[in-house]
Amino acid sequence: MSAIAWTAAGSLAAWLWLLLCQGFFWRTDVRLPPRTRPDEWPSVCIVVPARDEAAVLPRSLPSLLAQDYPGRAEIFLVDDGSADGTGELARELAHEHGGLPLTVDSPGDPPAGWTGKLWAVRHGIGLARARDPEYLLLTDADIAHAPDSLRELVAAARTGGFDAVSLMARLRVESRWERLVVPAFVYFFAQLYPFRWIGRKGARTAAAAGGCVLLRTDAAERARVPDAIRQAVIDDVALARAVKRGGGHIWLGLAERVDSVRPYPKLRDLWRMVSRSAYAQLRHSPLLLAGTVAGLALVYLVPPAALIAGLVGGDTATAVVGGLAWLVMTGTYVPMLRYYRQPLWLAPLLPFTAFLYLLMTVDSAVQHHRGRGAAWKGRTYTRPDALPDEG
Repeated sequence: MSAIAWTAAGSLAAWLWLLLCQGFFWRTDVRLPPRTRPDEWPSVCIVVPARDEAAVLPRSLPSLLAQDYPGRAEIFLVDDGSADGTGELARELAHEHGGLPLTVDSPGDPPAGWTGKLWAVRHGIGLARARDPEYLLLTDADIAHAPDSLRELVAAARTGGFDAVSLMARLRVESRWERLVVPAFVYFFAQLYPFRWIGRKGARTAAAAGGCVLLRTDAAERARVPDAIRQAVIDDVALARAVKRGGGHIWLGLAERVDSVRPYPKLRDLWRMVSRSAYAQLRHSPLLLAGTVAGLALVYLVPPAALIAGLVGGDTATAVVGGLAWLVMTGTYVPMLRYYRQPLWLAPLLPFTAFLYLLMTVDSAVQHHRGRGAAWKGRTYTRPDALPDEG
């Protein structure tokens, strides 16, 4: 066998391992676990950090105001230094739609050692603490919830004894680039953090989806959330790890009626979304970056390259092995495309999408080393790993 055939065989072996041994990450049947209606509904405070969200708030905030929750619930929207009238718009929407009580407040600029979003979350939790809620729902300003969303989250947490229940909101897939890139984003996330492993007690894997996290207040206090993760750019994963380290039982799955309304119409919008935190995911390590690039190339790029090279060069073994690896890859992507209600002809294009993610990751590292760092809504965190520890 030629060198490329052996490389393709390595890729096929990797795909067989991913298929069978990586928590069945490719399956999309991890939804809210079985739940029963509690005898008494606990109190919940909903914390919404919002920075320049006037464009999406009319589609998301009314869904929170309209929550059909049998217990006591209240919303705290934290206007994180918006310049587009986010806070005033939130008040207008609450006046127009009614529903759950809404408090809008602003914490001022974050101090050194804090990312802006987590400083806003801390302020919101501080406001909520006066109500002594049993649960906190941390949800982003672009997330629209079905009317029974809060009720179902609380019932799942109570029934399963979970300290944190998180749903991966269904992201928007309307533009051409969203259809190509967004399902893969969730697919890659599940590959890194298999949902089945997250929900197991004693398992080391921990992750959450920051757009929708129901958190027991006492678990947040034990884990010192958000203070313990105040420097985190990837705050949802950091939150889940903190809760799990504190002895908490966490769960993460795919949402059915919790949706992100934020549009990413162009490739550059999606590029910014991924690249702003990709290098942080690799702990700003050039060695991890090199390994990631090599791994992505072996797993996603080698199969189609081997198939084409084998067909062109008349190397049957290379073509067959490369084709089999590409076939397994394509098959694992089909369930995610079905979950997003996308055409299945997109599945064989996964190598191209993975190549885009490879470039986004490299660009994230380049921006970091140029001193531009992770950026979010006008704020840049050049070296989040080097922010001072303030105790």
